[in-house]
Formats: sequence, structure tokens, C-alpha cells
Amino acid sequence: MSVLTIENAEGYEKYISSDKTTVALFAATWAEQCAQVKDVLKELSNILGDKLQFITLDAEKFPDISIRHQIEAVPTVIFFNKGSAVDRVDGVDIAAISSKSKKLAENASSAAATGQTLEDRLKSLINKAPLMIFMKGDRNAPRCGFSKQLIAIVNDTKLPYETFDILSDEEVRQGLKTYSDWPTYPQVYVKGELIGGLDIIKELLANNELESSLKG
Repeated sequence: MSVLTIENAEGYEKYISSDKTTVALFAATWAEQCAQVKDVLKELSNILGDKLQFITLDAEKFPDISIRHQIEAVPTVIFFNKGSAVDRVDGVDIAAISSKSKKLAENASSAAATGQTLEDRLKSLINKAPLMIFMKGDRNAPRCGFSKQLIAIVNDTKLPYETFDILSDEEVRQGLKTYSDWPTYPQVYVKGELIGGLDIIKELLANNELESSLKG
């Protein structure tokens, strides 16, 4: 296995949109660190090449693509699943690149075994309970101020709900942003439909519409 060098934008779109999870290195010929990261990707491709595909492209040669993915420095590695960026590593962090690649390879194996795609998994999680909250931490131990505020508000309604810790699963954390077109957390779902984040919940509370909205 090897790391494929992308020569044109069409080739890039083809690879990141394929069914196989793609590890893409945004590099530059003048940056020595990029060669170091590429060597690591070559090693990973020998181990994980049956589950992941590895590509590299010159960030300066493809400015539109670099701007789209907010490439501010090289090397940057972005992990794609069917065209959507699900994770990234900025800079030379070999441990993070290796661990994230192996985690995605495990997920790919699991998905292949169950026949479940990321979209199927997200739909399943969203519909796990009539009132579902995706947050940092869980209902008993929120791990950010926004999540803590939201849980306090929802607890006051006395309605039953379930939570999912997005810090425990990077694929879900990144995938749900794209799936729901909502870039921040926490996220609240009622009967499979996105209600919104903390600001929306506060607005519903102020308008005395929260409980009815959470009941669906």
C-alpha cells in the first residue's frame, strides 16, 4: 500500500467521496514536517490499507480546497467519510494521526460487519429516546458550561430524556455536525428531529413553549 498523490481536483473529490474512509494529508514541498507525516501515513497504509485509503495533496496547488477545509498551516491531516470531514489533526502529532486512523479503521470494520453506515448509526442514536441530548459529558457530569446550563433547564421540566457524550466518539461528534447542519453542541432532538442548542432552548423557555416543544 502507498500514499496516493492527488494531481487534480476531480481526483480529490473522487477519493474523499468514496465508500472507503480517506486520510488526506495537506502538505507543501518546502515543509520538512510534511515528509515526516507522509512517512507515517505510508506505514499506516501498510497496516490499514484494506480499510482506509491515504492521499496527499499540495495545499498551495489547490487553494479552493484548502480554503474550504480551513487549512491554515501544513501539515494538516483530515479524515473523510463519504465526502464529509469527520476529524482532523493540525500539525505534526504522530500519536494523534495514528490513533485516529486506527479508530476509524476499527469503525470501518464494525460497520462492514453490521452493515451499518455512519448515517444509519446517527439516525439510530438520534432516535434512541423521544428526547435525546448530544452533549459534552453526560447528564450526571456535564463537561462544558453550555451543556451544564442545558441539562439544568431540561431537568426542571421533569421530562425523561437520554444523553450521548460526544467526547467519547469523535466520529459521531464530527458526523452529527454535518448530518444536522448544526456546528455546535449541545444539540437537542425530539422524536428524531433537531430542536437546536442552548440558545433555542432558552428562547423556548422564555416564551413558555419549552415543555410542549420537548414533548413533540
